[in-house]
Amino acid sequence: MAVELVNPDGLPKPEVYRQLSIATGSRLVFLAGQVARDADGNPVGEGDLAAQVEQAYLNVGTALAGIGSSFDDVAKLTIYVVDWSPDKMPALGEGVSRAAARLGIDPVKPITLIGVAALGEPDLLVEVEATAVID
Repeated sequence: MAVELVNPDGLPKPEVYRQLSIATGSRLVFLAGQVARDADGNPVGEGDLAAQVEQAYLNVGTALAGIGSSFDDVAKLTIYVVDWSPDKMPALGEGVSRAAARLGIDPVKPITLIGVAALGEPDLLVEVEATAVID
């Protein structure tokens, strides 16, 4: 694995993400934001944040598998959530947990969570982009 996840001394040690990643691989992968669409482009989980988070994470996993990589190679995630408020955290966590169980992964990565007014299509509640490092 080309990515080591770290919570350095002197910073908070959150359970749901890591403060930084150390990449030792030789190729960077910049994955476009993934949304709640299945392989045919059909919407998944309309109005359901947890379902949309799950699908977006599954799409990240599918994209990486398509290049011979895996979610383990993710160095950083950025998650955009429409109309973010802290009361949405349980649904976000549920979606991540369900995706992690289906993918068989540890989803704990350095993450930036950004609340946005809207995404590219009106039914989208979340978008997940990833940067990965592979050998």
